[in-house]
Amino acid sequence: MRQFDDQVIHDLEFDLVRAMLHDFCSQPTARLRALELLPVLDHHKLHRTLFQVHEFTSIRRDGVAFPAIDFSEVEDEIRMLQAKESVLNEESFYRIYRANALVNEIIKAFEGMEEVFPHLFNIISNIEYSEEMMQAIITVFDNKWKVKDDASPELKQIRSSIVEVRRSISKNFTRVMKEYAGKGFLGDTGESFLNERRVLAVYSTHKRKVPGIVISSSKTGALTYIEPEVNIQLNFELESLMDDERTEIRKILRQLTQQIRHQLPLIRNHQRCLTEFDFIQAKARLAMDIDAILPEISDEPMIDLKLAYHPLLLLSNRRNHKKTFPQSLRMDRDQRMLVISGPNAGGKSITMKTVGLLQVMLQCGLLVPVAPGSKMAFFHSVLTDIGDNQSIENQLSTYSYRLKRMKLFLDSANRRSLVLLDEFGTGSDPDLGGALAEVFFEELYGRKTFGVITTHYGNIKLKAAQMKHAVNGCMLFNTETLEPTYQLSIGQPGSSFTFEVALINGIPASMIESAKKKLSKQKVQMDEMLASLQDEKTKYEQFTQNAREAGELASNAIQEYEKKRERMEERLQKQQDTIERNNKYLNHGKRMVQFIESYNLRSKNKELLDEVKKYIAMEKTKIDEERKKRSLTKKAKKTQEETERKVKRTEAIKVGSLVRLENTKQTGTVLEMDKGQATVAIGVFKTKVDVKKLEFVM
Repeated sequence: MRQFDDQVIHDLEFDLVRAMLHDFCSQPTARLRALELLPVLDHHKLHRTLFQVHEFTSIRRDGVAFPAIDFSEVEDEIRMLQAKESVLNEESFYRIYRANALVNEIIKAFEGMEEVFPHLFNIISNIEYSEEMMQAIITVFDNKWKVKDDASPELKQIRSSIVEVRRSISKNFTRVMKEYAGKGFLGDTGESFLNERRVLAVYSTHKRKVPGIVISSSKTGALTYIEPEVNIQLNFELESLMDDERTEIRKILRQLTQQIRHQLPLIRNHQRCLTEFDFIQAKARLAMDIDAILPEISDEPMIDLKLAYHPLLLLSNRRNHKKTFPQSLRMDRDQRMLVISGPNAGGKSITMKTVGLLQVMLQCGLLVPVAPGSKMAFFHSVLTDIGDNQSIENQLSTYSYRLKRMKLFLDSANRRSLVLLDEFGTGSDPDLGGALAEVFFEELYGRKTFGVITTHYGNIKLKAAQMKHAVNGCMLFNTETLEPTYQLSIGQPGSSFTFEVALINGIPASMIESAKKKLSKQKVQMDEMLASLQDEKTKYEQFTQNAREAGELASNAIQEYEKKRERMEERLQKQQDTIERNNKYLNHGKRMVQFIESYNLRSKNKELLDEVKKYIAMEKTKIDEERKKRSLTKKAKKTQEETERKVKRTEAIKVGSLVRLENTKQTGTVLEMDKGQATVAIGVFKTKVDVKKLEFVM
């Protein structure tokens, strides 16, 4: 974006978005980038940045296993390693180790996922998995991140001597404390710890009876703290050993610093990689906080927002448990200038700011709170004139300021510019200012500039209605409740509802009637006509909505009826099957009774038994054939139903449909269809699939 000044940041409150992004960052480098965030000039880089954020947001939303980007920067360590005689401390080695370990975790997380998250993978594609530096560090440090005793033979010997001396000091102290406590020389505590030495707490009246060095005394002077004579030499020896320990540790750390200094390029890569992921993670957190997504990016200038929210208003209303009204609008080459009119406090400025802020966010590499199916493009400049912006320092009135902004717009506006003008034409004599605003409007239109303009001027509304590539829009107003609905309607100008809004705010009706008499009859009639038209349109849209809802209810009722009918038919069929089965069992029973009676009457029954066996075999064959027939019928019916469902689903699939790949849970959007083949966008990827292998979702 070539034109993006501080006034745009102020007008669109983009500084608040940057502050939110700053708070989501973990480390200083990312926080600084957040506060200095500006539109990305290179569109290829911007594409890559947006997809990186999109992929990371998908990882977090879908719960994909990925390490938390939790680390400390190693910028100071890099500077230290550049100095030949420098020695890193324990904390520095911990930061380097943790950065190395985290990058290794990220590399492992991307194994097999390179094609799923290609833009994120590109960040670490040139960094190899490495444990050499980590092994060197962990050889020196223990789990508590202290230098190990066996880091060198000398250190091991020194620490062994320290343990022996401390044991002797403790043994001696315990003995003398017991001795003087028995004599009643010691206070209640018996001992204390001063200047890193264990001392006796002796009553001052007995201090000369205890040999040793007086270290200090209590505030009241009642106690004197004495280092026992028996430990004086041992404490000096301990101090000497501890100094030797510090010297040896520094020697070990110097050797380790030298050992990893040749790994400086790798450490730089770790720093670059992790700070980049920190910044991307902050953008993803912001996206999740405002329910943002990546819209489709068009090469041609256009704005097609579906259910777009102003992110700051959304968060504010969410905190205050208020409803936020989304807006939907489309601007392209055929409809590139939108003039919004309507009552004050009806949402005109918020709608315009939503368009501008989302555009700036997108071009700064941030996702935006819109519904799927939205499309946006990259503009060369966003130019704003919002609010009065009087300047006491430069002695500029509102109108003078606006003229200066208009001059800036005329110097830079082109076909890839987005101009946002609030209360266009105000600040001067209504007639003269309106005339100049109309000429300025015509100039921007002639340059094929994209623009969103809010105004109360009738001549601007009329001009928009006359221009082929401009369109009027209005913020709807409920004339019955006398309250704004905060909904944008495209296609006609809106009334300012000046008198209605005045009445809401307590202005006496008599004064409003007097004001109407001072206007020309035509002006009052025009405003009333606009108000009436808007009211009629609101009622029509409500009627349409009611009709749509009634249609949905009717459709649902039909579906419910069909389900009940199917259930009833199924029950009837089950009853019929039961009757037939019972009749069959009854016939079998009668036949068996006949066999039994014949058996009792005959003397020779071999023929009868053969007849019984033959009958049973025949009935079993019938049963098997019936089962087989039912199974084949059921299978054929299931196959036919599945085929019919597939045909219906296939016929329902068209460009823009949400579909599911056969035998998978992956869903995508149909982009193109050609000769039974469909191009489907699944996340950030596109694939060509036979339509028969797709399931229609919605």
